[in-house]
Formats: sequence, C-alpha cells, structure tokens
Amino acid sequence: MEKLRARLQLNFSTKMLVAVVSIMVLLLGITVWTVNHRLTQQFQVEASRSLQRAEVEFRNAQKSRTKTLVQRLRNLRNEPRYKAVIQRGHLPALIEEFQKLPADQSVDVVLFTSAQRKVMFGVKGDPEISINEFERNSFLAVDRALQNEEIVDTIRAGDQLFDVVSIPVADASGAILGALTFGSELRSGDVNEFSLSSQSEIVLLADDRVIAATLPADPRHNFVELFKECSAGSTLGNSCAPIKIVLGDEHYFCLAGTFSSLSGDDNLGYLLLFSYEQPLRALQSTQQMLLLVSGLGILAGTAIVWFLVRRVTRPLRALRDSAEAVGRGDFSRRVQVYSRDECGELADVFNQMTENLKSSREQLEMTVDTLRTTQGQLIQSEKLSGIGEFVAGVAHELNNPLTSVMGFSELLKKSDTNPQHLRYLEMIHKSSLRCQKIVQSLLSFARRHQPERKLSSVNELLEAALEILQYQMRTSNIEVVTRLDASLPQVMLDPHQVQQVFINIINNARQAIEAHRPNGCVRLTTEHDEGHARVAIEDNGPGIPEANLSKVFDPFFTTKDVGKGTGLGLSLCYGIIKEHGGHITVRSKVGTGSTFIIELPLGSDSITNEVAKLTDTATSSFTADVAIPMREGMGKRVLVIDDEEAILHMVREALTEFGYEVDVAMDGETGLQRLDQTSYDLTLCDWKMPGLNGQEVYERLRISNPALSERMIFLTGDVIGEKTQRFLQDSHKVCLTKPFSLDEFRSAISQAMAV
Repeated sequence: MEKLRARLQLNFSTKMLVAVVSIMVLLLGITVWTVNHRLTQQFQVEASRSLQRAEVEFRNAQKSRTKTLVQRLRNLRNEPRYKAVIQRGHLPALIEEFQKLPADQSVDVVLFTSAQRKVMFGVKGDPEISINEFERNSFLAVDRALQNEEIVDTIRAGDQLFDVVSIPVADASGAILGALTFGSELRSGDVNEFSLSSQSEIVLLADDRVIAATLPADPRHNFVELFKECSAGSTLGNSCAPIKIVLGDEHYFCLAGTFSSLSGDDNLGYLLLFSYEQPLRALQSTQQMLLLVSGLGILAGTAIVWFLVRRVTRPLRALRDSAEAVGRGDFSRRVQVYSRDECGELADVFNQMTENLKSSREQLEMTVDTLRTTQGQLIQSEKLSGIGEFVAGVAHELNNPLTSVMGFSELLKKSDTNPQHLRYLEMIHKSSLRCQKIVQSLLSFARRHQPERKLSSVNELLEAALEILQYQMRTSNIEVVTRLDASLPQVMLDPHQVQQVFINIINNARQAIEAHRPNGCVRLTTEHDEGHARVAIEDNGPGIPEANLSKVFDPFFTTKDVGKGTGLGLSLCYGIIKEHGGHITVRSKVGTGSTFIIELPLGSDSITNEVAKLTDTATSSFTADVAIPMREGMGKRVLVIDDEEAILHMVREALTEFGYEVDVAMDGETGLQRLDQTSYDLTLCDWKMPGLNGQEVYERLRISNPALSERMIFLTGDVIGEKTQRFLQDSHKVCLTKPFSLDEFRSAISQAMAV
C-alpha cells in the first residue's frame, strides 16, 4: 500500500508539466469547440435560409401552375365554338362540347355541374382516376363557382393530388348554367420540376400516404411520421421551423408545409429537404486539421516547458537531498547556493534551520526527561480524578456492612450468650472483613507509589479492579462475566499502574453502557500464548464510531460533555502498556459494543513471589448497655426492602424486639408484590438498589396505597445529593443514614408511625 501511494505521489516537475499541458489542452478544447460551434451555427443558418427560399420557390411554382389553369379556362369561355353554345344556354349542346375538353386542354379531369348542383358529366384522361372521389372532394370549389366565383383548390382523389380550378358558366342574360371544373394531377414530373426550381428534395403526402417524392423510400425513416413531427407546430397553409434529420448517410434540414385547401385538410402537405452534407464534411475536415496542428503545438510546448522546469527545479532537488540527510540525523549537511533568487533564499533559510535543529535536538533530550516526570504526575492526576466518582459507591459499600455490624452488636449486648449469637458473630466477622477489603483496595489504588515492577498475577489485578467497581456495576444493572485463564503465568509489571489501566477501561465501559441502555454486560477474558498474556475487556454498549477509532488514545480526546472527562484516561493507559512493552488495541462496531485488547509480554525469569494473605481481622466490642425497648409494635406489621441480606436480618431482629411482625424483600419488584398481597402498617426501603430504587418504589406505592406511602422510611448508605435532599424535603419523608444506632432506628419508626 505504501509503495502504491509512493508511486502516485508526483514530483514538482511533473505537477508543473501536468498543469501547463492541462491548460494548453483546455485552451485547445475551447478553441476547437468555439470554431466548431460558430461554423456549424453559420452553415446551419445558411442551410435553413436556403430551405426557406426553396419553400418560397415551391409555393410560387404551384401558384404559377394554378394561375395558368385559371387563365386557360377564362380563355376557353371566349372561344367562338364554346361562346356561342354558352350564350344560347342550350345545356345538351354545351355538355357535348365540354366532353371534348380533356383532350383539347391537356387536363386530367373535367367535371360539369348544373346550377341545381347535379353532376352532368365527368371526363377523365387517366383510367386510374376515381371520378366519384374527385366529385366528392371538389364539391366545395364547385359550390363557390355556382356562386359566381372563380376558385382554386387542392384535393386528393385516390392516390393522386390534384390542383382544381372551378369557374361559373353563365348564358347571355347572366344566368348561371353550371360550374366547369378542371383537375390537373400533381405527378412525379411536376415534383421533379419543383425540385429543380427550388434546389431541394420534395415529398408530397396526403392522408398518411406518400403521393410523390424525389427521394427513394428509406426503410429507416418514415416520411409520414416525419411529416407529422415537422408539421406539429404549423398552421394551414404555413410551414414550421426546419429540423435536422439523417437519411441514409446524408444530413438534411427538413421543413414541412400544408397545401391551402378549402376543406382545411391539414393532411395534404409536403416535405422539403435540403442537404448540408458537403458543408458538414468540410467542417469535419477543418476540425481534423485544427486538432492535428494543435496536437503538434502541444508536443512542442510540452518539450519546452519540461526543459525549463528541469532547470528551475535543480536547486529544489539539491534541497530535497539535503533534507533527507537531515532527516536521517546528519545535521552537518548544507545546501549549496547557486543564485540569489527565491531558490537561493530558500537554501539560506534551510541551512539556518539545520543549525537550529541541531541545537533544538539537544534541548529536546533534556525535555524528554521532564516529560517522563510529567507523565507520572498526569497518571496520578487521572487516578485522583476517578476517586471522586468512586467515593459515593465506596461509602455505600462501607455503610451497609457497618450498619449490620452496629445493629448486631447492639442486639448482642442486649442478649445473653447462646448458640444463636454465633450466627450474629459470623455476620459481624464477614462484614468486618468486607469493610477491611474495600478500604485496603481503595487505599492501595489512591495512594501514590514509586514505580516498581515485579512478577504479578494479571487475574488477581482484574479481580481487585472489579472489587473496587463492584458497587457501580451492580447499581448500574451491569452483569460482569469473567473467564480467567487459571494457567496464566505471572507477568513482570507494575501492579498499581496496570490495575489503573483495568479500572479506567472497565469504568469507561460502565459509563458507556449506562448512557446507552438500562442494563448491560461486561466480559473479562484472559489467555496466553508463547509470548504474551492477553486481556480482553468487552462491553455491549453503543460502540465507537469508525471515525473516532483512530483517535481514542490521543491525549485530551473525549466525546464526553465538558467537565465530565479530561481525555487523558485512555491516553495514559496506552502509555502505561507501551512502557511495559505491550500493545493495546480496540475493536468496535456502532450499536454492538467495543472490545479493548491488552497484550503484555510474559517474563522470562522463573521467579516466584509469595503473596501475603490477610489473616488478622479487627473486631470491635461495645461496653455500653442498651435497655430492652418496650414492645410498642404489638399487632403491627412491617415490610423491609433492602438488597443487603445482613441488613434485612438485623432490621428484622430489631423490629421483632420492638414487637412488630416483619416481612422482608431483597428488591423493589418483590417488595411491591408483597405490598399488593398483604396489609402493612409501615414500610422501610433502601434508597439505592438494583432494579427499582427507593424513589421508584415510593412513586408506585403512592398510586396503589397513598395512606401507606405516608408511613414510609428510607434507608441510605450513599452520599445524599442535592436532588435527593429536595425530594425528601418536598415529600416530608424520614430518611435514616447508614450506619445508625437502634435508638435512632426506634425514633425514626415512632416518627413515621405517628403520621
């Protein structure tokens, strides 16, 4: 990967060359595009104008043709043989003369219609012409002629297009005898003449059929569809804007128009196609020549730029070689100054920098020693910053067993010696040992130690860390699962530093789970191979985003709110493990949790340390006598809710001495179930427990049994915070702080029962 990245790194000369060539290519592209665009636009405009002129020529040719037909019919009425018959108004004689017209006038159809709009005869010069369809489609022209108008029209009959001229026929008195209609077919010859006169290709269409065309049919292009596309924006008798098409291998501008028809039929039209193939090929040839000349210019310019860049970068290459030597620690290397320009100034600055680096290196070595001392101070500071968070838990853990110690001690003082007291003494002993172990672990963690490495058990350090964090894990509803390798060899390490690493990481896992979910799990695993002892601390918290994985060990990096973290914990853990010759890594996936893996090298010496065991236990004795209380609780029932079994036993015995009937529950859910099933006169509840805490039990009891909720005493071994104090004041509740004496206990009960 590094080799590939190195290959992709471009030197200064290449970058300059790439930049200049890129600009030259860009300018060439802009030039070619501009020339191409302007030339293309120019000949397209010219071709469009030529096509429009062709359309004018086509329309003029058609008008000239129909004008000739009209003139011939006008002259026909003045010929002696027709004029005499028309003036007499003798219809049979008139019809007989008119039937000779197709041959005389070189027209394709002659139609005579009487004044009563009855077709008297129809003559066609071509047998393929349909007289009946001609009669139907020319009735508008005939109707206008019977109204004494000379009219011109374009119609379709069968597969032919006709120019139609219809004129009125009147006798000497001016009475309309009928209408004489001529039809002249638009044939291929006529279309070819139009094409020559307009210098364009012509296609005539009628009712989705090609009537005549100067172009051969192209299967790849449908003239009917093309006509519909082109004439979509045209009006009757007018044309639309030209469009570009390709027929075969030739490029055309195409324009569509419709014939002026009395019926308003827009299916009678034409296509005019003007080829611009020759200008297009000339443009392409010009483009190729321009690209060739430009390419040669780019090659020549590239060679010149390359030569100049090499000359300019020669001092920079010398500077690079000197910088590499300095990077290897050779501060005696100097750069030769070739000129007094910017490169020469850079060489002077580099030489001065080398001198400064030489002196700075000596100062840096002195600073490293100072940093080692500072690191020790930071480790101690981070340790002390964590102590404040543990104080509440440690106080709770101490106060709970001390409560049972005090309670059972007072009970023993009121009783004669008997076998039952042995059970009390055993509980006192266990509670005392527990307090002693917690205090020792806390002091060992908080006390400053001189760095000292010795063969230590990683498993024991993990268990000691869990002992300190036991309360926080339990009250945060976090299950701790351990799978410790019993055959794990001892490791040469500083036990206090490594224990701090374990506490920091486990506590971070607890905080992450607590902020993410109501309960969770932390798994601790140890194992070893030939060279390393491996510790895995896995949690099912929210996980670490991939963007932060590479920064979690950076000093002062934290995702916690301001004031809730220094960002030094994991950084110090990283430094401690590195100092021990080990590795610390993290794997994480957002939503599933994180795993921190610590690897420590196994010691090579077969040294054994004997571990001292704590065998002495201090016990306290009380000499003061407490009078046996009166049995004021006769007939009254009390429920005690606490997660400490010893406290439950002590409180039950004490209340029994007062005459109360006592039931116990070790969690809030069980307590609420008993409250629903049995009627009680008084409830005692621990403030902080796994699951439902004391306040949550009170809130639910206030809904189900408001009267009993007024007679409720809270027990707490924790440091009472401002929020808790405010709640107790607002609800006017009695709260006993552990440890407490039996007199305080009795006084609190009397106060609660008086409500």
